[in-house]
Amino acid sequence: GVIHRDIKPENILLHDGRPMVADFGIALAVSAAAGGRMTETGLSLGTPHYMSPEQATAAKEITGRSDVYSLGSVLFEMLCGNPPHTGASAQQIIMKIITEQAQAVTALRKSVPPNVAAAVAKSLEKLPADRFESAKAFADALGNASFTVAGTAAAAASTSAAHGGPRRLAMRRAVLALPWLAALVAGGLYLRERTRPAPTPPPIARFALRLTPDVASGLTGQVIAMSPDGSRIVYVASSGSSSSGQLYMRTLGQIVPVPVPGTVNALSPFFSANGEYIAFVTGNKLMKVAVAGGPTLHVADIVGFFAGGSWSAQDSIVFADERGLSIVPASGGQPALVVAPKAGSRESFRWPDLLPGARAALFAINNGGADRLAAVTLATKAVIRFDISGSNPHFIDRGYVALAVMDSGLAGISTGPLVAVPFDAQRLAVLGAPVPVTDSVQVGGNSRTGKLGISRGGAIAYASGDVSRMELVAVVRDGTTRTLGAKGAFLAAPRLSPDGRRIAVQVTDGGNDIWTFDLAGQTLTRLTFERSAIRPIWTPDGRRIIYSRRGPKGQDLAWIPADGSAPAESLVVDDHVKNPGDVTRDGRIMVIREASTGGKRMISLVRLDSTHTPRPFIVSAFENFSPSLSPDGRWVAYASDESGRGEVYVRPFPGAGGKWQISKDGGGDPHWSGTGREIFFRNGTSMMAAAVQAGASFAPGEVRELFRAPADGFIYYQNYDVSRDGNTFIMLRPLSTNDQSLVVLLNWFEQLPARAP
Repeated sequence: GVIHRDIKPENILLHDGRPMVADFGIALAVSAAAGGRMTETGLSLGTPHYMSPEQATAAKEITGRSDVYSLGSVLFEMLCGNPPHTGASAQQIIMKIITEQAQAVTALRKSVPPNVAAAVAKSLEKLPADRFESAKAFADALGNASFTVAGTAAAAASTSAAHGGPRRLAMRRAVLALPWLAALVAGGLYLRERTRPAPTPPPIARFALRLTPDVASGLTGQVIAMSPDGSRIVYVASSGSSSSGQLYMRTLGQIVPVPVPGTVNALSPFFSANGEYIAFVTGNKLMKVAVAGGPTLHVADIVGFFAGGSWSAQDSIVFADERGLSIVPASGGQPALVVAPKAGSRESFRWPDLLPGARAALFAINNGGADRLAAVTLATKAVIRFDISGSNPHFIDRGYVALAVMDSGLAGISTGPLVAVPFDAQRLAVLGAPVPVTDSVQVGGNSRTGKLGISRGGAIAYASGDVSRMELVAVVRDGTTRTLGAKGAFLAAPRLSPDGRRIAVQVTDGGNDIWTFDLAGQTLTRLTFERSAIRPIWTPDGRRIIYSRRGPKGQDLAWIPADGSAPAESLVVDDHVKNPGDVTRDGRIMVIREASTGGKRMISLVRLDSTHTPRPFIVSAFENFSPSLSPDGRWVAYASDESGRGEVYVRPFPGAGGKWQISKDGGGDPHWSGTGREIFFRNGTSMMAAAVQAGASFAPGEVRELFRAPADGFIYYQNYDVSRDGNTFIMLRPLSTNDQSLVVLLNWFEQLPARAP
């Protein structure tokens, strides 16, 4: 019932001596284009030498007799050495197919039996009705020594004097010659395939897309996905927020991306195996929405962080969260744990990618440094760890795994190479060393996420360009912005000194260190040389800077004189990841954010005047982070996701008591004003101010917007500080010269040998 439309020698393969028809690509394409109405397309498709007259004239009525004509053309070439019609161009060949009768094969090869010549002639008739009604009828005629066609040029040729002798003797000879003819044809076809030059792979295509709105490459997690067939790109659009976005989709045939309805605050998108759905995360929910439009549907709840998912052809989803790797039906349900990190370890599992057949999945394992490639068999839950660095594994059907690579010491957004590792998906084995694909792929420092999407065929879309060059800016309450200086490398976590004269800032340049920027002298001075120092804060007297650094057991806390007059000293050394938050005005207690045993972020206290052992302060089943102390030390503002999204809360400090929610519709990164009468926080692109009454008691007041991200660039609100008077905000802005285009790379894997078994 399928009309192939492209029968030719290249599409007839020999397997154990038997021919097999291959490559139904045109048949499928026409079927899809016509909605299954394959006789009403009006398309001229096929290869000119073997094209039927009705195909050559783009007739709307195409039947199986068209394939009979093409098969007859193949047999003609097998017997005579050339197709029935040849020419210097496709146009010449098509004109001959339409207007000229094919020669009789006996005019070129006298030894061809009469019934074979007659069958070939009938298969090449101009009118479909004059041909065999099916390939079976064609085959029967070739095997019937008495077959003849009266009234055709071929019939006359088959009875010409060239054959001579009694008819019965000719037929007998023909029958005896058939096995030898078949062997000759098979040998000729085999020799032709062995000597045919390898097809030239398509050229590599690389081009940049300018998207409006831009890709939100600054977000943690995956921000780009490509459909399995490589025809669509979905991405998280810039919203000016560190924790939310909106999905936009663009096909390669479109110019303008379109928003995907129902995907506000969506992160980490990925496609279904058939490309008809997009899955994504919002809050602690894994959701899905049809590409064609419709309601967003709940698939499963996630626990803690989300680190990617993969949707199989069997309609199940494997995803990574705080628990490890879990699997859930795409229709929704309770996730079942596939495999969890080792108990008591600092490992996390990230970015699963189901292999063909959904028998196993690739994923990345992180243990605080660089991600490492791993695989898990879903049935046995056996994990295989490979000595290969890289994140975001994507299996390519040609037998390669693409991996994004970054320096484990970097933080923030950096760039790194994309590599391809030869991989056997059946044996779950690495077959060779990584091969560089491209460089300058943006990689997230916190999530180690390559900002890219890859199709099964190897089409790639990735965020490129240098996003690490930034500058310090001051923004007043009405949104007026002025440049402070310190232009150059990637900057993060600026903190204004208590006297307002200097800014401590994290600088990333092949590693991370703390520098100080003198506002009066416009000088940037390096303070640490450890290549792992991040997130500085000042002690209240301005004499020291406390920061986080990588130690032998994990992320430790240290402090160093702000003038660099002495080396750094360790404050807290244990195996929990931790970052400094704030210090009481008397310098005795520091509040920090650290990872709990269960992996959740909690808020703890550290005595700076005695023991440095952290004591848990705010611990719950939710994420609690970004602590900021009131000037009088009685209250702490912090962010938590206990409502399903980030909100700002206030609690008594350091004792027990109730809590007040400050933000109304999302918020994070709180800072107290020096007067203690306001709490600043960000909500998406907006900087917010909440009036409060704080003293012996606490009362929240009105919340209002101060300003939004200016038009001249996206400001990183998660990296800001506030002056003591609450009138000036120290922030970071990417330099306007940055090139943050989305690059599409096609046909690169076609240049590599196929490795897939």
